[in-house]
Amino acid sequence: MTPAHAMLCLEIVPASRLSRLAGEKMDAVLGGACFSHPARARDISDPPFLAVDMPLPSGEEAVCEVWHAHEPLQSGRQGPIRYRQGDTLLFGCVSLDETVAGVSHGARSPLQVATDAAYRSIFDLLDTLGYDAILRFWNYFPEINRESHDIERYRQFNIGRQDAFLAHGRSVAGNVPAACALGSAGGALHIAFLAARANVIGIENPRQVSAYDYPSQYGPRSPTFARAGLVNLGGRDMLFISGTASIVGHQTLHHGDIVAQTRECLQNIAAIVAEANRQAPAANFRLDELAYKVYVRQPDDLDTVRREMAQFIGGPTSAVFLQADVCRADLLVEIEASGGHAIGPC
Repeated sequence: MTPAHAMLCLEIVPASRLSRLAGEKMDAVLGGACFSHPARARDISDPPFLAVDMPLPSGEEAVCEVWHAHEPLQSGRQGPIRYRQGDTLLFGCVSLDETVAGVSHGARSPLQVATDAAYRSIFDLLDTLGYDAILRFWNYFPEINRESHDIERYRQFNIGRQDAFLAHGRSVAGNVPAACALGSAGGALHIAFLAARANVIGIENPRQVSAYDYPSQYGPRSPTFARAGLVNLGGRDMLFISGTASIVGHQTLHHGDIVAQTRECLQNIAAIVAEANRQAPAANFRLDELAYKVYVRQPDDLDTVRREMAQFIGGPTSAVFLQADVCRADLLVEIEASGGHAIGPC
């Protein structure tokens, strides 16, 4: 059941319809992201939208993820960040060209430098405007699994992200934001974020080692994210689940098996939902009431992932399917989700 009159609403629309959102409906749009291959900027300058180079299943139209807020909104810009804010919520995005923003400094790669700069600018903005909590981050950049400067690019990203957290005195363990990081088909480092003037509780998965506690075999810096974030906005509990993969403990399971990896992803999401319901019993989050975004490494696996999700969840769902590289080279699928907010049309 989709909550009525929720403060926050997620709507998935074909990219061709985005420019038609006008008048009062556009006034309620916080921002979002559009996915196509190649990336194509939308014919709107406000609210803020990312244009991410990420293929969809064959024959499917480019799609946009649109976040709406039921409060008065105003737009702004600070440094490289475009944002839109209300009294409670803020959505922002930043795109940095590594070759321009991330000039290598000694052992620091261009991606590490660009990530550090992007996150510092985000924290500067949130500190200035007084948004205490980040509900979640979305991170996209090309060649996520390629090695350069003697280290995988995802690990470079993790170093730059953590540098910025530490520079701003933010915790890198425990109550950290939900997030995902995926490999795009090309383009810049793209980061979008949703923040709030609210208290957010980091949710961990009892089946997994917390990402911020991963052993050093996964890189010199652990990834800085929680498995999910739980927040109450306008009297409603909302859940933001990070990109979730076939990992139990800290190890990848089911190498090369897309069916088993998809099922393990969903088992992990079910465990996160159960933990969120334990901490907020009145929320009653359910798998069939979440909105999903599904990243599949190999296009030939998309139909298999759809089928396994339908069987596991046992009912129709709101889901967007994209082709993307996942943060570990041995992972074939990653799934993120959110719930408690309204799901469009908004």
